Amino acid sequence: MLRIAVPNKGSLSEPAVTLLAEAGYRTRRTGRELVLVDEAGGVELFFLRPRDIAVYVGQGTVHAGITGRDLLLDSGVDAVEHLALGFARSTFRFAAPAGTAVTLADVEGRRVATSYDVLVGDYLARRGVSARIVHLDGAVESSVQLGVADLIADVVETGTTLRAAGLEVFGEPILVSEAVLVTTERLRDEPALAVLVRRLEGVLRARSYVLVDYDVPMNDLHLATAITPGIESPTVSPLQNPDWVAVRAMVPRKDVNRVMDELYAVGARAILVSSLLACRL
Repeated sequence: MLRIAVPNKGSLSEPAVTLLAEAGYRTRRTGRELVLVDEAGGVELFFLRPRDIAVYVGQGTVHAGITGRDLLLDSGVDAVEHLALGFARSTFRFAAPAGTAVTLADVEGRRVATSYDVLVGDYLARRGVSARIVHLDGAVESSVQLGVADLIADVVETGTTLRAAGLEVFGEPILVSEAVLVTTERLRDEPALAVLVRRLEGVLRARSYVLVDYDVPMNDLHLATAITPGIESPTVSPLQNPDWVAVRAMVPRKDVNRVMDELYAVGARAILVSSLLACRL
């Protein structure tokens, strides 16, 4: 049975549980159970702190887990990113008092407050920058004002908290993070893990596409199918009226309104859009 670590709290938790549920796994808990067994799905779900998940995976206690890319890299353990999941995106950056730093070179010899010691230390070492890492468990924005550090490295969302502390970001992003499925190198080809990945990919792709159905005159079919080529080829079916055909194709969700406009312009009618729950491509 495949053991999967799931975040038990924070911004990763609810989307991870929802993704697994949409992939067909039993995720509903009656209380605050730390372990949930899904016999039909062949998995055990372990609800753990997001920061600890990569550690459990790296030590082989669980086979796979969902955590943040930043937490994986900061863990320093023998675990690898296996699949990007597309939610809980964030950007990790340096920030300093306004006007005191412009480029990465300005970090040299200074004190950097962060909750991600390994991630920041590795980033600086790879670029030949020497700095003193000051570990803080949270609220790193206050560290400069309180004299603990000269600048910080942290997740930046809107930047409102930074500005309130008199800080501004500088340099290139350290990391663009998101939720990822992690495992170990020796388990990458595990059949049970492959099933999990196919299910998750099916949900993620379904979220990115919609199904478009429409009727179009036979004479305009080539124009319409050029707009909706589908994944491999659109499905074309005859109608009672021999001058018309019905077409079905998957379309990227982000393009659907433009596609509908273009289909209507070439003569398509009865254009319908349906959401997908899951797919295998």
